[in-house]
Amino acid sequence: MASAIVLCAGFGTRLRPLTEELPKPLVPVGDRSILEHALTSLSRAGFTEVVINVHHLAEAFERVLSRASFSVRVVVETTIRGTAGGVAGARAHLTREPTLVWNGDIWVDPPLDQLLVGSEPHSYCFGVAPRATGEGTVGLDAAGHVVRLRGERFGTEVQSGDYVGVLSLGQAVLASLPEQGCLFADSALPLLRAGGTVRSVPVTTPWMDAGDAPGLLAANLAWLATRGLDGFIADGAEVARGVRLEDSVVGAGARVLGQGTLARCVVCPGATVTAPLSDALVAPSGRVISVHV
Repeated sequence: MASAIVLCAGFGTRLRPLTEELPKPLVPVGDRSILEHALTSLSRAGFTEVVINVHHLAEAFERVLSRASFSVRVVVETTIRGTAGGVAGARAHLTREPTLVWNGDIWVDPPLDQLLVGSEPHSYCFGVAPRATGEGTVGLDAAGHVVRLRGERFGTEVQSGDYVGVLSLGQAVLASLPEQGCLFADSALPLLRAGGTVRSVPVTTPWMDAGDAPGLLAANLAWLATRGLDGFIADGAEVARGVRLEDSVVGAGARVLGQGTLARCVVCPGATVTAPLSDALVAPSGRVISVHV
């Protein structure tokens, strides 16, 4: 089995003020945190050990990891090292090739077997959600190779899509990563400029970048929609009799008081909030964060 790392060390600046209380990978999407969704997918794919790197609110991860069904190695970064640096800092634990890298703010269930097969020792394989030609964050040629990345072009684009935050990389790439820097700017782009090939595999399942408030709310709405639910109340949560849920998620141990509709809201585990309320995230402290959609 390959190695895997979930990148969890960022400050989550796009999701403030919620990330002043929770690290971004620990914010909820439906019945569990983004990180737990990733770990569930990795476990289902046969991984028995996963690495995560942490920095911001590092101690908050202990509670979640204590519930993991397999071994999770934690690498604590004393300073933020970037995506490339984060993977480089965990090299001692990434000994099985290839290495799967998963961004900790993405809700997705990608085809991990295809990503791992598509990886080569000196290159990358990106998970890409198809879009109309010319749209999205990456462009692809007829063979599915990346020919557009961050505005730079390396061939004729006939397919397009969005990078979904999960990739695999070969051992030679892993060995060459800088101790600090970005996987794209400081590794994948130099590889493409030198004439190298970056492969891709299509991701056709739902996915969301939950790295900002609208994205996190959208991810929760998508989670509900995929299950045909109007609302979700986790174990130990309390919702007053006079409250009706409409496209809302109430986390474990949370309390919803008052009366009226809770519409398009995500109530974090342990939070207390009063209905009516709409288009909002509720932090564990009870702080209400309005979401402009």
